[in-house]
Order: sequence, then structure tokens, then C-alpha cells
Amino acid sequence: MAEKLNQKQNFLKGIIKDNPVFVMLLGMCPTLGVTSSAFNGLGMGIATLFVLLMSNIVVSLIKSQIPAKVRIPAFIIIIASFVTIVEMVLEAYIPFLFEQLGIFIPLIVVNCLILGRAEAFASKNNLISSIIDALGMGIGFTIALTLLGAAREILGSGSIFDLRFVSEDANTMILFILPPGAFIALAYLTLAFNRISTKTS
Repeated sequence: MAEKLNQKQNFLKGIIKDNPVFVMLLGMCPTLGVTSSAFNGLGMGIATLFVLLMSNIVVSLIKSQIPAKVRIPAFIIIIASFVTIVEMVLEAYIPFLFEQLGIFIPLIVVNCLILGRAEAFASKNNLISSIIDALGMGIGFTIALTLLGAAREILGSGSIFDLRFVSEDANTMILFILPPGAFIALAYLTLAFNRISTKTS
């Protein structure tokens, strides 16, 4: 019972208390680089979630077989293998998303969130706990990127998930779909998220 409660807390911690983007400020490169729209944010979030989950599973299963001296290089090879799978699947089945995400897909390999969870959690815990940790952190990351992309798309384009709700000639704050807008939107969303999470905790 205590173990199940602890696993539930670990899952929720990744979404709220230790949200990778809004609290720990991890993975800022894709967070700021690809979130010009809600769809891009969701796509990058799901891709990262898949790599995080699969790498946590493999690391947890083979952790006792990896020599301490080559632990980090071994983790990077495992992560890179799943990033390659993601890249090939996106290119084959969702080419327009593959083009939008571009260089940020291979950069998942060096996302400090994924390597950090492999090193700090999966290499020290059992399979079930590692899966729950990956799901919590991955879902938290996906929610954050989607929210940021949605906020920028709404303010900058007057649409969400490419569904326009204002006329094309309406005045929108185009700044928000440009690189500086990513920093501004992230700052306000981080402030709002931390205020809400502080009140609910």
C-alpha cells in the first residue's frame, strides 16, 4: 500500500510539483524552439515522452549489467536508439511534423530531462517505479509544451491547433510566434503555474 502511494506521488510530482518545464526549467531548447504552435508542442512532447519512457524501461532492466565507468555513454546510446526510432517514424508517417520539428528531434538525445531521469531514477529503482516516473515527467513535459504552444498560437495567430477563431485580417500579437515571444510566454506561464501549484499544495 505504501509503495503504491509513493508511486502515485512520484507520478503527480512530475506533472505538478516537479514539472520539468515550469518548475525545474529542463529541456529549454525544444521548449523555446518548437512551441510556435500547440500542435508542434504536443508533437515534441509525445516524442520526448516516448523516448523517456522507453529509455527508463531499458535502463531499469539492464542497470546491473552496465559498468560504472561507462554508465553515462551507455545511457546516451540507449536514448539515441529510441530517438532514431522516433525520427524514422515521424519522417515516414507524419512528414509535416517532422519538417516542423527539424533539428530538435535529434536534439532529444541530449535533453537533460531524459538523461537526468535515467541517471537519477531509472538506474536506481525497479521497473514499475521507473515507468511511473517516466510517465509523470513525460506527461508534465508534454502538458507544458502544449500549453506554451497554445498560448503563443492563440496570441500570435488567433488560432489553436490550426483552427482559426478570428479573421485573417484581425490584429494579433505576432511577437508571440517569433523567438522573443517564447521567452515572454514561458515567463508568464511559469509564474501562473507556480502560483496555482503553491495555492493547491
